[in-house]
Amino acid sequence: MKIDKEISHPIHPQHKLKLEYSEIPFNCEGCKEAGIGFQYKCLQCEFHLHKACAVAPPSFCHSFYNRCEFQFLYAPPGPAMRICDACRDDVLGFVYHCKACGFDLHPCCANLPHVLNDGEQNLYLCHKLSSSCHRCGGKGPGWSYRSQCKAYNLHVSCVKELLAESWQAIYLNVDKNKVREMQTRIPSINGTLQNTRGERGARKVTKYCQIAGGAVSAIVSAILGDPTPIIAAVVGAFISK
Repeated sequence: MKIDKEISHPIHPQHKLKLEYSEIPFNCEGCKEAGIGFQYKCLQCEFHLHKACAVAPPSFCHSFYNRCEFQFLYAPPGPAMRICDACRDDVLGFVYHCKACGFDLHPCCANLPHVLNDGEQNLYLCHKLSSSCHRCGGKGPGWSYRSQCKAYNLHVSCVKELLAESWQAIYLNVDKNKVREMQTRIPSINGTLQNTRGERGARKVTKYCQIAGGAVSAIVSAILGDPTPIIAAVVGAFISK
């Protein structure tokens, strides 16, 4: 599929947007979510769009919702707050909406790969949890990734929570010279998982932490719009500090 290196977009008609690749997170002006990797950027206005938001098709169907046809909208419909059915976060901008069923998906969530590889094994995107989430210990709503060995599940929402307060609030709109500072402030996935697993033996905890740490880095890179090994490694380095 051909990717245009320069486009015009209706919500930023005054300048062309150029395709760029960055390992520095940005705030997407379309869906209002964090992004990393490929983006369409206005070099004059510092205007950013996820690639998935910038070139979103007007409609699409998802295998999790066989009876739905999602329409792309520049803003959530109606006066009530909308929730993304994949990650359970608020919908604040661009959204895929099924009018018939009322489902909503962030563009990047709609594009989450059905299969990821964390460097050790495949992770499979699931509509519902079959067992408890490795992060929160619950079976709440929202999509999740399940390991190939079926030993653990991770809510997409739980993975986003690992970044939401400490990464997005601090990292977005921060200049590149502060990247090193950020590395010491990202929450430790190891510490978090040790607390949630309890005292089941140091070896087992360490093993689960290593497995989940790799999975989290792969899932985060996909959530941010760029499921590539390079970005996964960058994100993994932040999370595992």
